[in-house]
Amino acid sequence: QVQLVESGGGLVQAGGSLRLSCAASGVIVSINVMGWYRQAPGKQRELVATISNGGRTNYADSVKGRFTISRGDAQNTVSLQMDSLKPEDAAVYYCNLERFDGMNYWGKGTLVTVSS
Repeated sequence: QVQLVESGGGLVQAGGSLRLSCAASGVIVSINVMGWYRQAPGKQRELVATISNGGRTNYADSVKGRFTISRGDAQNTVSLQMDSLKPEDAAVYYCNLERFDGMNYWGKGTLVTVSS
């Protein structure tokens, strides 16, 4: 069973930076895409950024130019560097892993709070 553990959330002032990390353990063969999603109170979960096994990245328009997603050398870790944070970036951030066989896994989430 795949487990994803996120870290790095916290409280930051608007304009500040945070770096989220996620490590996958368990049966982690055939990883296709890893990514980050977020869910603010009262809103649906939304895509923030993804990175494929080949390194192709995809970002939500709202974070382009401010957030950077990257995979670790071991390919079972993914990070999200968040710069120029805005109050509207506050949410619970979830790590996601999608395998080539279609299996999809989620972490438990890490809270990001941005004060104005």
